[in-house]
Amino acid sequence: MNPVDLAFASALKQSELIRRKEISPLELVELYLERIQQFNSQLGSYFTVTAEQAIDEAKTKTEMLAQKEDLPLFFGIPISIKDLNPVAGIPCCYGNASLLGNVPDFDDGVVAKIKKAGFIILGKTASSELGSFPYTEATGFPPTRNPWNLEYTSGGSSGGASSALAAGLCSIAQGSDGGGSVRGPAACCGLVGIKPSRGRITHAPVGDRLNGIAINGPIARTVADAAALLDAMSGYVSGDSYWLPEPEKSFLSYSQEKVDNLRIAFCTSIPTLGEADKNCHQGVMQTVKLLEELGHTVEEKCPDISDLVEPFQIVWQANVAASGVPPEILQPLNRWLLARNGTAGEYLRAVYQMQMAARKIVMFFDNIDVLVMPVYLHSPIRVGEWSALSPEETFENIIRWIAPCPAANATGQPAISLPVGFDEKGLPIAVQLIGKPTAESTIISLAAQLEAANPVYDKRPSGYQ
Repeated sequence: MNPVDLAFASALKQSELIRRKEISPLELVELYLERIQQFNSQLGSYFTVTAEQAIDEAKTKTEMLAQKEDLPLFFGIPISIKDLNPVAGIPCCYGNASLLGNVPDFDDGVVAKIKKAGFIILGKTASSELGSFPYTEATGFPPTRNPWNLEYTSGGSSGGASSALAAGLCSIAQGSDGGGSVRGPAACCGLVGIKPSRGRITHAPVGDRLNGIAINGPIARTVADAAALLDAMSGYVSGDSYWLPEPEKSFLSYSQEKVDNLRIAFCTSIPTLGEADKNCHQGVMQTVKLLEELGHTVEEKCPDISDLVEPFQIVWQANVAASGVPPEILQPLNRWLLARNGTAGEYLRAVYQMQMAARKIVMFFDNIDVLVMPVYLHSPIRVGEWSALSPEETFENIIRWIAPCPAANATGQPAISLPVGFDEKGLPIAVQLIGKPTAESTIISLAAQLEAANPVYDKRPSGYQ
C-alpha cells in the first residue's frame, strides 16, 4: 500500500495491517507527522502537534508489537484530540491562543479511555473559542479550512478534527457535540460523526456543566470506524452523574448487521426556523429514495421543536460564563453572550423549559424508529463570511444554520451524520439520522446499510492525495 492510500485507509484497516505486522505504529505515526508538517499550515487543523511524544510512544508500541499478541483493537493507531479536552502535559487553550500556557496535569476521562484502547495521540485539534460556534476561527490562530474547498469552513466546534481527518492528517478523530459540534464538522468534511446518547460517555473527572446537552463522540471515515471508536470511548466512570448500561454487543458488531424494516420519518424544514437549501434538501430526498428501495417504511413528518429554541439558547450561553475566561480576551460574540447571561433562577427555569420541550420531542419517536433530517439547513459558509456582522446578527445566523442539530442534544438521543454526495463546489452533502433514546445500535446499522448502498467514503479531496 502506498503512503497516501495508507494515510486514507480506515482505522480498522490500519489496525489489521499492524496486527499482521505489515506496518508498524512508528511508520504510521511518522507518515501522519510528515503530512501534518506538509499541510497543517494551509488547513489550520491542529493547534498543537505532539511530535516528540508521539514518536516516543510509537517506538515503544512497535517494540511491544514484536513481543505481545493480546493487544487492544486500536493498538498503535494515531488519533487527534479536540482542544476542549484536557490531555496531561499538552496545552489546552479552549480555542484562544492567550490560554496556551494552560497545561493540565490530568487526562479527561474520555482521553484516558482512548489511551487505554491503544491509540497514539498526534496532538490537539482546533476548536472554536469555548466550543461556541459552528465554524472554527479561533483567536490567535489561523482559521480552520475545509480540505474539499479551502475557501469554506470545516465546521465547528470540532472543525480541526474534521479538517485533519478529511485531509489524511490522522487515522480517526475525537470530537464533542453540544449542539451539532460533531455532526456539523463531519457533514462539512464528508465524514461520519456520532453524537452518542446521554450517559454513554463519561464526563470524568470534571463533570458536566451544560445539563447533559454536550457529549464526546467519534469522527471517522466509515461507519464501522466510528462505531469501533464509540466502543472505545464508552463506559461508566465512578461518580458519573448519569450513565447507561453496557450495550448487549459492541457497536462495531451492529455496523455489520442487517437491519430489519424500520419506520422512518423525514423532514427538510424546521418550523419557525427555515427550510433546507437545495443541497441539503437534495441529500435528504436522495436518502429517502434509497431507504424506500431498501424496504423501509418512510413518511414525511417533523417534531415540533419551537419550544426548545429559547431555553436552549439560555443554557448554551451560560457555558461562556461558567468557563471563567476573562471577558477581555474573548471574541466579540462570546463577550456578547457573556453579557446576556442571566440569573441562576433564569437558568434553572430555562433548564425546566428545555426538559419539557425535550419530552415532547421524544414522544414523537413513540411511533417511529429513526428521523432523517439535514445536518445543517444550508451548505458550509465561507471562512470569515460572518466576521463583519454584529454579534446579534451572527448569533441569529448560527441558530438558523444549525437548527436541525440541538434537538438531539436536548433530548439526549443518539444521532449520526453520514455523507451522501457532493455539490457543484466540491463540498460534501450529508444527512443525519436520529434514533430513539439509547438506540445507537439502530442508527449505526442503518447508516452502515446506507453507506454500503451509496459508498462516498472512498473519495478524497484533491491536493491531499
